[in-house]
Amino acid sequence: MLNQIKEFFRVLGELKYLIPVLRYKFPDPEDNTSLAHSFQDTSARFPDRPFLYFENEDWTYDQTNKAANALARYLKKTGVNHGDRIVLFMENRPSFVVSLLALNKIGAIAVLINTSLTGDPLIHCINSSDSIKCIFGAERSQPLEDVLDKINICKQEDFLWVEDTSKYPLPNWAMDLNAAVDLNNDQNLDETNSVKAKDIACYIFTSGTTGVPKAAICPNQKLLAASINIKMAGYRIDENDCMHNSLPLYHSTGLLLGLCAVIQAGASTFIKRKFSASTFWEEVQKYNTTALVYIGELCRYLANHDPSPAELNNPLKVMVGNGLRPDVWDTFKDRFAVERIIEIYGASEGNALFMNLLNKDKTIGMTNADVALIEYDVAEDNILKGADGFCKKIITHDPGLLIVRIGPNAVFNGYTDAQATEKKILRDVFEEDDAWFNTGDLIKTVDVGYALGKTHYQFVDRVGDTFRWKSENVSTNEVGEILNGFQDVNMSNVYGVKIPGCEGRAGMAAFSLEDSVSFDWQAFSEYVENSLPKYARPLFIRIIQEMDTTGTFKLKKNDLRNEAFDISKVTDPIYCLKPNSGNYEVLDIEWLQTINSEQAGY
Repeated sequence: MLNQIKEFFRVLGELKYLIPVLRYKFPDPEDNTSLAHSFQDTSARFPDRPFLYFENEDWTYDQTNKAANALARYLKKTGVNHGDRIVLFMENRPSFVVSLLALNKIGAIAVLINTSLTGDPLIHCINSSDSIKCIFGAERSQPLEDVLDKINICKQEDFLWVEDTSKYPLPNWAMDLNAAVDLNNDQNLDETNSVKAKDIACYIFTSGTTGVPKAAICPNQKLLAASINIKMAGYRIDENDCMHNSLPLYHSTGLLLGLCAVIQAGASTFIKRKFSASTFWEEVQKYNTTALVYIGELCRYLANHDPSPAELNNPLKVMVGNGLRPDVWDTFKDRFAVERIIEIYGASEGNALFMNLLNKDKTIGMTNADVALIEYDVAEDNILKGADGFCKKIITHDPGLLIVRIGPNAVFNGYTDAQATEKKILRDVFEEDDAWFNTGDLIKTVDVGYALGKTHYQFVDRVGDTFRWKSENVSTNEVGEILNGFQDVNMSNVYGVKIPGCEGRAGMAAFSLEDSVSFDWQAFSEYVENSLPKYARPLFIRIIQEMDTTGTFKLKKNDLRNEAFDISKVTDPIYCLKPNSGNYEVLDIEWLQTINSEQAGY
């Protein structure tokens, strides 16, 4: 009873932070506001405050703003105008941030490309965006060079190379961007005053699993609303704080929840090319990072890592992100003494954001959006409907498919592909002519105790043809189409399977072979490596006798998913990709035991 009373008064104390969020109004589409406006305002308030820490570099707000101005003026002079699309293909570093701000200052659209993409997926992202130039880091020169003859950017002056280390020389098909920019021409631009809330700030690709990724449209309005609310009620940081951000800035978590929230607060941020569990706590101490933007996989790496002296008395007080599993949650509260864990839920293209604003345990929190959980048949992979033809709401704590009503306060911007956008919309759900965004996720309600009457939710799993691995959403249908492109594979069935000790689900594929003896596993391994990003490659292959389908010829996944790669129960031969290996090999009992003991290193 005493704990309940304490919790009651603690929650009441949260109201002063919640009220501004509840009263927050989205910017009017015609308002002259953008990421660039926010950055310029923050730079004017805190010109000499540190903004970026990166390797051996420190950047102040003023320094960054002037560099972005100089680049924006150069881009404008060379023909980049309001609404033009420019590819940004670069690892996390200050030049990425400067380029993003520069494009926003002139109202151009930054096409943010996943830096792990190569081959066909990279070609598609560039060509489908209809971009006129490509700003790329020297470290990504080789993947670009490999596809030069297949992309619609072809002039040397349109490939803007940004120096990295001496390891990467300037290629003869690109020009040195830093050498071309006049750094003295660094005043704010008049053009920024014409950038509006409705203007598109960037495209964020939601799936890089095949040659058909989808570009989610992110207008300034959405970018600002997410970052302002996360800053106010999530992090609760100000100009005295510093955030640790090792998530890719081409993704919405690292960008909107990380970098943009920092800008709204006037805080500092440490950015890194790639996360490292072995150096994390030393970085936290060195830069006095009080805030962390996370994904679940990152947190599990830290939880499983050997204790470090640097984790003791660490300054980290708040973390915001998604995918933190319940068992790891306790580690961060107890072992690492993090006071606030603000788990969020939302998709790059989605029209709702859930936030654990009351700092409850093991929940994605609440939302102001009009949402519903509807009955979904996981085995048959379809939505259940009543006798009246409408969907059926979940009225218990059972999992259901989360949908969000589309309306003026929950706009679904969708993708650049109109057909892909329409596929995500459910119509005539509860009444004729209503429209809802289909998240593709199973969610359930949870009892978190006193919560101001606000319903709280918990993420359960992806449904249907999508699963999540290494912080990426992987489409099983699209991966299957790629596998089917190999000469001896007729029809592959791709699904996600659980690996002990790992977040999300790893890819597994099942297919039959006319002649399994002569199947060329070396050629198949090379084909998979060249055709799919690392996170989308199936880690397990099961050779089956005959493909099992439903009455409507949909591939059955449920039994395959449940049986997974357990060769003690499955008689079919199963092959696996071991960590740091590019070749499939037979899965044996010894390796299965290694996997089950959480020592495989996946």
